[in-house]
Amino acid sequence: MKKTFILLTLFLLTNNLFSQTTYTGHVGKYPVELVTYIFSDGVARAFYVYTKFDEPIIIDGTLKNGLLSLTEKDGSGKESASLVFKDFDANKTSLNGTWTDLASNKSLQITLTKSFNIDYGDDLEWQSKELLQPATMENKYFKLLISKEKGSFYARVAGLKIFEKRTDKLLQQIDLDCQLWGINNISVGDYNFDGIPDFSVFEQSYAGPNTSSIYFLFNPQTGNFFRSSFEGTSLDFDEKAKRIYEHNQCCAGTSHMNATYKVENNEMVLVEKRCTEYNEEQDDYIQVDCE
Repeated sequence: MKKTFILLTLFLLTNNLFSQTTYTGHVGKYPVELVTYIFSDGVARAFYVYTKFDEPIIIDGTLKNGLLSLTEKDGSGKESASLVFKDFDANKTSLNGTWTDLASNKSLQITLTKSFNIDYGDDLEWQSKELLQPATMENKYFKLLISKEKGSFYARVAGLKIFEKRTDKLLQQIDLDCQLWGINNISVGDYNFDGIPDFSVFEQSYAGPNTSSIYFLFNPQTGNFFRSSFEGTSLDFDEKAKRIYEHNQCCAGTSHMNATYKVENNEMVLVEKRCTEYNEEQDDYIQVDCE
């Protein structure tokens, strides 16, 4: 990871449009990366990383009357540090703030310079802007490659890079075509239940709560990840039971499909499938044949 300080700001406006801004700089003499997601009501979700260690630290806070306040917690959940930016404005080319240790009251200055925006609109076009992700593995971290085609209103995830922590060595690059979903496009889990961490990339949101992701499994022989054949709607992985659960609902919640899978040779194998529909006469859900 470059010896820089990156601030990615995502504003979700009342009309559901948003803008992302990336800054580079320092906290005191320490290079870090900071990513924030700020909602239209002022709620802020964020994380930052000391680039020497590449370990994400989750921070939350608020943006109110131009004051962006973020709070860091220790392992026990106790507030341990604050990051405060006065006169916060994503349109400015520079951004300054203060990091404060809440136990010792020691403070360090934060100095940032804008690097780029991720804007939206049919006339805009750009390629491969790199966005750090908060999900990491023991010795790996991820950056999304975000691109914007002219004629398409929204930017999309065009790929990702996997780096080695501490050395910033590029380990693998993968091409993708996925919906950009804030700062949490990547998740880590043991999806084939072999005891080795894998990862997934958010692919698309659909009607209601339905979503899909792309699942990448680790190959110990090659040391790389490969795209699995796992697919389904809103998959949930139970590592203890070694089962995958799928839930798909439609028609304003009047129809539901629930399925259970096991994993054999890195393939999802159906164990059970059950479908229900709302019956107005019985005022309840009844089991029906799955189409």
